[in-house]
Amino acid sequence: MKALSKIALLAVASASLTACFNKSEPNYQYMPNMYEPVPYETYQESAAFPGGKEGQLPAKGSIPRGFTPYEYENSTEGLELAKANLKSPLAPEAIDLERGKQLFTIYCAICHGDKGDGKGNLVKREKFLGVPNYKDRAVTEGSIFHVITYGLNAMGSHANQLSQEERWQVTHYVMKLRSEL
Repeated sequence: MKALSKIALLAVASASLTACFNKSEPNYQYMPNMYEPVPYETYQESAAFPGGKEGQLPAKGSIPRGFTPYEYENSTEGLELAKANLKSPLAPEAIDLERGKQLFTIYCAICHGDKGDGKGNLVKREKFLGVPNYKDRAVTEGSIFHVITYGLNAMGSHANQLSQEERWQVTHYVMKLRSEL
């Protein structure tokens, strides 16, 4: 008798659970947001962000991971300050002149020439005129790094092509070229 009542109770429970099932409409869902996600378009306004903004902005004054800020401004005064005060942060064992030569050949030699004499291919073809010879200029590590970072006159900035460490490698190679001229 007990077994029969257990079977009857199980049948009534399963019938009551499946009786509300309707194939044309979705049933009750435990966590509907797990089944029906809310898609967000990349640049759309959304209630997920305060004030309906398109996204979150980084905290004021925050610095991206791995980035070291450059303290000198892009001006003549900044160049003079860098020329007078800026020194290479690379340890002597971290200076790789071969790597500096490779980067110089890729980014600089087209105008400045392989020897730093200002006679690169673009100068020979008269695409750019007045590219300086490193021997003729009073340059320091700081001024070279500053000019690579911001550019000067017709030379554009190389800060987006070269990391800070790579710019310092090129700077050391330029100083080596200057001593050889």
